Amino acid sequence: MIPAIMMACAASPHPQETIVPVSAPAKSPVAPAPDASATYHFMMGYQAELAQDTEGALREYMAALKADPSSREVKARLAGLYYGLGDQANAVKYAEEVGEGTGQDAQVLTQMAGILASSGKPDRALYMLDLAIEREPTRGESYFPKGIILLNQKRVAEAEQAVKLGLQHAPESALGYYYLGRISMEAGNTEQALNSFERAISVNPTFEPAYLAQASFFESRQEKDKAIAVLQKYLQRVNPRNKDIRQHLIQLYIATRDYTGGLAELQKMLDEDPGDLDAQLRMALIYGEKKEYAKAIEQLTAVLKVRPAELKIRDYLGYMYEETRDFPKAVETYRFNIQLDPTFVESHIHLGVLHYRLKQFSEAIAHLTEAVRLNPKQPEPHIVLGLAYLQSEQFGQASQAFEEGIKHNPKNADLHFNLGTAYDKLDRFDDVVREMEAALALDPHHADALNYLGYSYAERGIKIDQALSLTRQAVALKPDNGYYVDSLGWAFYKSGMLAEALNEIKRAVSLVGDDPVIYEHLGEIYMKQERLADAREAWLHSLELDPSNEKLLQRFREYGMGDPAQEDRIQQAKRRVSEKIQLQQATP
Repeated sequence: MIPAIMMACAASPHPQETIVPVSAPAKSPVAPAPDASATYHFMMGYQAELAQDTEGALREYMAALKADPSSREVKARLAGLYYGLGDQANAVKYAEEVGEGTGQDAQVLTQMAGILASSGKPDRALYMLDLAIEREPTRGESYFPKGIILLNQKRVAEAEQAVKLGLQHAPESALGYYYLGRISMEAGNTEQALNSFERAISVNPTFEPAYLAQASFFESRQEKDKAIAVLQKYLQRVNPRNKDIRQHLIQLYIATRDYTGGLAELQKMLDEDPGDLDAQLRMALIYGEKKEYAKAIEQLTAVLKVRPAELKIRDYLGYMYEETRDFPKAVETYRFNIQLDPTFVESHIHLGVLHYRLKQFSEAIAHLTEAVRLNPKQPEPHIVLGLAYLQSEQFGQASQAFEEGIKHNPKNADLHFNLGTAYDKLDRFDDVVREMEAALALDPHHADALNYLGYSYAERGIKIDQALSLTRQAVALKPDNGYYVDSLGWAFYKSGMLAEALNEIKRAVSLVGDDPVIYEHLGEIYMKQERLADAREAWLHSLELDPSNEKLLQRFREYGMGDPAQEDRIQQAKRRVSEKIQLQQATP
């Protein structure tokens, strides 16, 4: 028997909200044909159906039809069987034949309409439903599928009228109220929609589609807390073992950052099935979001014992080790993934980035080069590969890495910006300007590009008005970035606005702390203001931070401030730098 609900499922624009199980064959068959042979084969076909012997049922029904070619009952059974087998041509053929003539049963007509609607013949289905309503006007179940077909045809007012008529005859139909809610939502009558879904639940507290429709409605309005409440009510009242609903509920908890609620639901899943690896994995991801990395690592490790080939899970485990600063474990984890599958690009990227963070640039270059080869369209590996070359002072290779990245990602502003910095190292200033302007054309709020180009103009003493404008924009975007503030101060200095320059450079010092370039700029301003003692102190502070600055050492002497190399604080700074270099060289 194919219920009217089945038609609504197939024709509905929101099938996920209307999936209702197809009912089993009736306990007793519909009236058989009068011919004795036809009756025998009909009963045998029905018994075969009950035994789920589809092939045998078809054989017996065809024999019954041969004995009585006019039997609508046999044709209805054949239409249903063929529909279940996916043979729409035969299903439609027999459904159409059931609708021919007069005197059909309203329930059978409704069932055949369902087959026709789901086979792309809505107009023919409506014709049969109208016949069913004409045969039995008080049978509400024939009105509801008619309403859904009309809704799918955007005949919303007619759809609403049909369902309301059905509810007059079947006032306790949860399905009818559910369909009315669906139609009301399409009409924009949200209050009536919610009331209808609620009425469907009150009529039948186990009617799952109404709960899902309510939750979906609240989600669409970003009222996730209300959606959570609906799904909780379903699990409490209807089926606490429904994993799909509980997983949806967990997703909502995560979306609202209610990690405690999500963990509680996952624990319920694990209480029912301790071996549920998906629940264990979700729990690990939540622990990661909560920054409870030790718990996340424990869960992920447990999952990997059962699923050792899950590369993405192990890749996330490596990230958890990074978060705990257990870098050797992270490296080991990423490498294990690459041993399992040398083409797994994510682990090449993450291992390359980790080596870059650890200043192990040659290792970073090796893995990032492989990542670029495996997936050249992903911009991040190109960027970090270029940065690794820059840190290794391989400026030509750096520019090539960024250029290659732009070839595959021409609209990536970060790649253009970083290519500009590489060109700066190669003394290709015109190319620097071109790439910074390209980055800003793609992203006018790219603060790094605004600052870099503005400072480059100021440093060279050209286009000072543009330097001021660009650095002001950068500071407006990130007012607490001390390096941007220093650039603005330096642009003021180059424009002769010393008071403004001093204010900005002092603010940069307070924001950044110890940076040799900022203190060097501070000394330059003091020199311009003829505050020699303050200039001397600022420059000495700069040289303490970077005792290798030969240009500043020379300027210090030229201004008659003595030999800074003889200052005890500078000698101590040189010793600190030397000891640091020796330690780095001794560390593998």
